[in-house]
Order: sequence, then C-alpha cells, then structure tokens
Amino acid sequence: MSPAGSGHAVVAIGSNIGDRLAFLRGAVAQLDATLGVHATSPVYETDPVGGPDQDDYLNAVVLVGAAEPASLLAAARTAEEAAARVRTVRWGPRTLDVDIIACGDTRSDDPDILLPHPRAHERLFVCVPWLDVEPQASLVGHGPVADLVARLLAVPGTVAPRRTSLDLPAGNTPGPGR
Repeated sequence: MSPAGSGHAVVAIGSNIGDRLAFLRGAVAQLDATLGVHATSPVYETDPVGGPDQDDYLNAVVLVGAAEPASLLAAARTAEEAAARVRTVRWGPRTLDVDIIACGDTRSDDPDILLPHPRAHERLFVCVPWLDVEPQASLVGHGPVADLVARLLAVPGTVAPRRTSLDLPAGNTPGPGR
C-alpha cells in the first residue's frame, strides 16, 4: 500500500502533562528528522475529550513527508517514546500523543494504524489546526475539513479550541529519501 494523492501526511500532536510545549517541540524535531516536516500549525489549547478528569491539552497539526503507514506509525511511536509516553488509561493524560490522521487518499484497515484516523472527523482539536496549514484539506470519506469544522461548531455546547501565541518550529528538513 503506497501513499497516494498527496506529498504529505497529516499528523496530530498533543500533550497535557509536564512541559507541554517542550513535548510538542520535541515531537516536531523527531518527525522532522525521520519524515521531514513541511508545515506546523499554530498551537491550540483544548479541553480533554473522553477519559478521566485531566488537564487541558496543547494540540497542533504537523504536515510531514508522505510515507507507508508502517513508517508513519514507527515515527509516531518513536516520538512518543522520546517523550516517555506511558499507555495506562485509554484517553488518559499523556506527555505526548502522536496520531497519524491521513496520508493522501491512502486507506489502511490494519488495527495498528487505521487510515484515515477513524475519529478525526469528530475532533475540532485536529480539524481546526489542520485548516491553518492546509485550508483546502479534505478527509477521505468525510469531505472538506472546513465543512467538518462548521458542522462540529454548530453542535450546541461545543467548545472551540483556543488558539495560543505559542510557536512550534516550522521544520524544513526534506527527510530521508526525499
């Protein structure tokens, strides 16, 4: 299965433990070293979704070089390991969460890496920053990301992500083999 229809993959990063910004910056550096970072969104602060009571997250979206799903997953896990990510409670607090959202029109039903991400269309903390770096973005099977954001924001009681003044490195390393 090869990435198709895009020169990049969409990766969501988030942190709500410790120095959240440092963990996000570390993830960008790690992803840049392994895949090449094309762009980073502004950083948003968001309420946690699901799981136990926990602190707010810092979230961002990173566009990285297109790669096979297994390579994307390996890069995500390497970044999480570098941040000492511990997986104990589903949707619980974490130093770093790295999710592969999409890679062009690539589809994967491998339980280790489902593409596109099965809940991305429900997550403002993914869709809003994604629009910042790719205003014409479309999510396979769900349509334009701008439409997804509009639908999600129309739900009563929805809390929009709060854009911060924090910055992430833009990345510009072409990555291996590119």
